[in-house]
Amino acid sequence: MKLGVAVFLMAAAATPPPAAQAWVTTTAPPTTAARTRAPINGFASALKMASDEFTVGVLGDLHMDPRKMEDYETGHGHWTRIFDEAKGEHGDGNVAVCSLGDLGESKSVRPEETSELFAGTTECHEMAADFLGSFGVPYEVVGGNHDLEGIDEFSTDEANLEVYLKTHGKETPHFMREIADKTLLVGMGSTVFRSAKYTSHEVTIDDEQMAWFEQMLVDHPADEGWKIFVFTHAPPNGSGLRVLQENHVVNGCCWLNHSDDAKCRKFIELVREHRSIKAWFSGHFHLGQDYQDSITFPTIDPKDGPYPNRGSCVFVQTSVMRSGTSRDGRQQSRLIRGNKDGFEICTVDHKKDGEVRLDATITYRDDDHEVGVFNHGDVEMSDDKYFKVYQPSAGDELHPPDEGYIGDAFTEDGTLVLDDVSMETKAWWNMACGRVIGMLNGNMIEYDPSTLAPLGLIVGADELVGKKIAVIDSGLEECLIESEENGMEGAECEGMEAREQAVLLVDKESGAVTVVQPNEDGSYWRKIVRNKMIRMKEARRIKAAKLFAAEEEGLEEANVVASWGPYTTVSGTAKNTGVAGLTTQAKMVAPSTTAARSFDRKASKPNSILCAHHLSTYADKL
Repeated sequence: MKLGVAVFLMAAAATPPPAAQAWVTTTAPPTTAARTRAPINGFASALKMASDEFTVGVLGDLHMDPRKMEDYETGHGHWTRIFDEAKGEHGDGNVAVCSLGDLGESKSVRPEETSELFAGTTECHEMAADFLGSFGVPYEVVGGNHDLEGIDEFSTDEANLEVYLKTHGKETPHFMREIADKTLLVGMGSTVFRSAKYTSHEVTIDDEQMAWFEQMLVDHPADEGWKIFVFTHAPPNGSGLRVLQENHVVNGCCWLNHSDDAKCRKFIELVREHRSIKAWFSGHFHLGQDYQDSITFPTIDPKDGPYPNRGSCVFVQTSVMRSGTSRDGRQQSRLIRGNKDGFEICTVDHKKDGEVRLDATITYRDDDHEVGVFNHGDVEMSDDKYFKVYQPSAGDELHPPDEGYIGDAFTEDGTLVLDDVSMETKAWWNMACGRVIGMLNGNMIEYDPSTLAPLGLIVGADELVGKKIAVIDSGLEECLIESEENGMEGAECEGMEAREQAVLLVDKESGAVTVVQPNEDGSYWRKIVRNKMIRMKEARRIKAAKLFAAEEEGLEEANVVASWGPYTTVSGTAKNTGVAGLTTQAKMVAPSTTAARSFDRKASKPNSILCAHHLSTYADKL
């Protein structure tokens, strides 16, 4: 017996609840060979079914932990009951289960023995495969941001991915399954962890999968009657889902391919172009399904607001099964029931003995259009503390922009001022370069120009609340660069924006003015969280420094700080490496001193520099 199976059965046998008894004691989990699907056209698929009716179970982030199996056993009993009923109604072939990834706990499950994370290991994937393969129906799975986290066992993403695919009987990170007549289940998974450019928890769909997805859509058009249900771990930018975790928004791992503007936006562009995409399911946020904002429809009544421009697709958020992974106390999964006329989106509530609740009904009007209806309002708990994103609305020909829009408040000289920012301030505006900046919970946030979905944090509330924001013109007259650097005398601004601007934070009490510098690519949001492998190495260096200071220098309480190399000044000459306020004396201390802090958002390392005279002038005016 494989190690993963042994661990799973031992954990399950400890205190199995009644609903899970049959599975634990009489139903042996299938072998890896039994889980392998027959490839069709190079992709896993089921045989074409004659019936138009189908049932699909959608499981959110599992984060399985062999020490905490009770909730999985309970959930297994709920789903087995549902699947058995569905198979009796329309046969075995039109029933399946899809896991949205993040299969294992991102911690050590044997902390007394090892610090190795469980997620992404061979043991983790074998346990998850045994669980997913035990429902008596075919299963599919997409990789989440933790599924290649076996960093102690595997040295590369490629090696980790190979084991993930082999264990789950997959040939590729993506899949396609025909669940009913001209009805496809399609999924794509993350393939990057160690080699992530920024945070390792960004869900990255690689170029090969994107090319496959785009061609698959071309080959299965709506006008030929195809209906496609998509599954990914994180949702795409433009989905309109607003019940999110704040840490995903500010850390740049909220949407698929979040850190790359063009690739991040590509998904919603495909949804708008290909009306065969009828629904898109995702997890990632560990938040419940009791809120209407966890489902978004492609069309809404004009009296309720502007046209959302989401093609013919319903976007659906999925919760979690285990209590220890829920961020709002919900333990829920999604259930899809469909036929040729449309489909139902339901909740399976694992805290209510698997009760099935109808959440939304979607009816096909024709091949290109569908209409959704909510079947209940928000179901709130007294202690709900979820993060509901304020997403700006630009309006349309029937509706003006929302009340937060202040882009029409620029003065004739190109200045925009927002006084006394508070935690409740809601405002947004367009920069001349096309970027969109706004306020959310006291934070300055960048929004996607096309979808107005939040992209990431620019300035945190700790630095912003109580200050003024000013947007001013900063371009030089006649587009002439004045510089002391050799070779720059009289250079013209070829390729520069027609109108250059600066975003300022003004503190009248101290006289300090902070210039919020954009990144090299023109974006403003900070890529603060970097690759986990790099951060772990840096943490080990700091730990070693503390040990050295204590053992070799006798400094038991040494103040150990870290400094980073790139982008700490606007100077064209490398003169200083100190970080003001961290490794050198802070410069923003004297009330009479006007200073500016320059940030390189990619490197995310602050550096205090004295501000130019024209900023002092603006500080006096503001």
